[in-house]
Amino acid sequence: MIDEPSVACPYCGETITIVVDTTAGRQSYVEDCFVCCQPIVLDIDVDPDGALAHVDARPENG
Repeated sequence: MIDEPSVACPYCGETITIVVDTTAGRQSYVEDCFVCCQPIVLDIDVDPDGALAHVDARPENG
């Protein structure tokens, strides 16, 4: 299942939409902000039933 949550960039504050494959379970990866191009660490939590539970966006260097 694909979900498209919005998160705020920890650098520029812009809201961006990311694509998450919830069938992969819990995930952590780096994706560049589409606005300022800074690297954002995304921590994705998925419920046992496969629904997106939480997305945390934090700076790569922090």
